[in-house]
Amino acid sequence: MKQKKTMKRTACFILVLIASLAFAPDIFAANIIFKDNQYSFQLLRALGAAPGGASDIGECLKTGYRIKEGDDDSWYDEWARTAKQAESAADEFASKGHRISASEAYLRASNYYRSAEFFLHKDPSDPRIMKAWRKSRDMFLKAIDKIEKPVIRAVRIPYERTTLPGYFGTVDNTGKKLPLLIIQTGFDGTGEELVPQVGFAALKRGYNILVFEGPGQGEVIREQKLPFRHDWEKVVTPVIDFAVAQKETDPDRIALMGISFGGYLAPRAAAFEPRIKVCIANGGIYDFHENMVKRQPAGFEKQLDNPKAVKEIDAQMYRVMKKNPGLRWAIGNGMWVFGVKTPSGFIKATRPYTMKGIASKIKCKMLVVDSQDDKDLPGQSKKLFNALTCPKKYLLFTREEGAEEHCQLGASMISNEKIYNWLDENL
Repeated sequence: MKQKKTMKRTACFILVLIASLAFAPDIFAANIIFKDNQYSFQLLRALGAAPGGASDIGECLKTGYRIKEGDDDSWYDEWARTAKQAESAADEFASKGHRISASEAYLRASNYYRSAEFFLHKDPSDPRIMKAWRKSRDMFLKAIDKIEKPVIRAVRIPYERTTLPGYFGTVDNTGKKLPLLIIQTGFDGTGEELVPQVGFAALKRGYNILVFEGPGQGEVIREQKLPFRHDWEKVVTPVIDFAVAQKETDPDRIALMGISFGGYLAPRAAAFEPRIKVCIANGGIYDFHENMVKRQPAGFEKQLDNPKAVKEIDAQMYRVMKKNPGLRWAIGNGMWVFGVKTPSGFIKATRPYTMKGIASKIKCKMLVVDSQDDKDLPGQSKKLFNALTCPKKYLLFTREEGAEEHCQLGASMISNEKIYNWLDENL
């Protein structure tokens, strides 16, 4: 009888867990082509890259219509097909000396290759992940090689016994010292995605940029196999060491922006790195673990440490992941980037990722950004904002603006305008 009650309680935990870990909107405001929330969300992500030149609307829509709903292989095949078309066009433009057109097509190809491998992360050994990611990086390098202004170059940042990849962008090639915006992604992005998404907009406004990938991200997880670490100041400090060594950097005007899961990573670094004068969290995260388990019944944390309960939780999760694309991706990607082998291991690995007792240590100016319909991190921005004791501002994007989705996906121009206006006034 006792065993049956335990199993029933465990099943209850699993059902609630599934509802809270899909990492996709419950009610998606812009279901485009797909009924599945995560598929629609990722299509919007590709479409939303258009203002920065990393996608074209027609290319994205034609790709979406070819994809079989919920079929991760179909998703890969069709995005890779579109990416190859853009790459072939870029090669032809380049061969004929059309430098600008080639750069534009290579940039779109880079983003389409990135999109292609997105839903494959449930199996990190899948060779298509590395193939598409390398193509994405190579296309981006070809794109920036053909841009004369602004100047963007690939860099290697010394970090412990290795280096981190990055892109250092300057407004021009005069060597003039300008304020620097350091930009980092979060749970699943790449540096190649961030440059057109937010980097170009910063350069247009007179900021130099340094985009980097740390443990758990981009190249660092794929080639170096380094998972996330909660003490992110150990990552950002060498990044700033590199930045201040560049002749174009004004060391008294350095800002750090973290996007999505970077909304935990960047504030964590700002709490321990005094050279950061301004920090932007879009969206803010106070406690990542709490966000994952907040809808769980009392006693769930103990269940995670109970080997028998964990075995059943993992078995059930794997069964549901086969049918649920959003959960399949979220748990699979989480296991990969956090360096664990099981769904329950992923959930437990998030425990140290909290700003409790840390947020009050931040002394620099903070902008905490939120989105009205952010279903990935609901309420977390406000909790982080309330815990801060430094000079701070809370910025909410709304449905009325069309910028209500997680990190204002699909509304990058509206997002960049307001965020950079604040940065202009505070750096």
